[in-house]
Amino acid sequence: MARVLVQAAPFDVAAELAALTAGRTDIGGIGLFVGTVRDTAGGRRLAAMTLEHYPGMTERALAAIVAEAQARWPLAGCTVIHRIGRLTPGEGIVLVAAASAHRQAALEATAFLIDWLKTRAPFWKHEEFADGGGAWVAARETDDLAAARWAG
Repeated sequence: MARVLVQAAPFDVAAELAALTAGRTDIGGIGLFVGTVRDTAGGRRLAAMTLEHYPGMTERALAAIVAEAQARWPLAGCTVIHRIGRLTPGEGIVLVAAASAHRQAALEATAFLIDWLKTRAPFWKHEEFADGGGAWVAARETDDLAAARWAG
């Protein structure tokens, strides 16, 4: 079972884990990543971050990333939720949960999913600084390097 959502509303981690595991006794481990909006970026105080996307295209891209994880690891279930809209520091921005019979597959799939989400998911992020300035977030070499380990 795979669940992929792009939404403005906050997510409830406990509720999502409960939904992922409901009625399942074959799950031995769940890898979980929750990304939150930091309060600084590039040494500047961040007031908010706005995430934009193209509906339809984004969901298809996320579904393809999840399908790749399912092809690489024996997953019993997977949940990916990515938020859009204006988010303030401390708010959850992304949730990735991968369930498998064994922890290694769950943890590796979770790492793969977040690495590929950071580099292959079509989101545009605009940072709004407390001093009134703003900037679009550019791709980061560190994210590309992290994702490169999964190539091939």
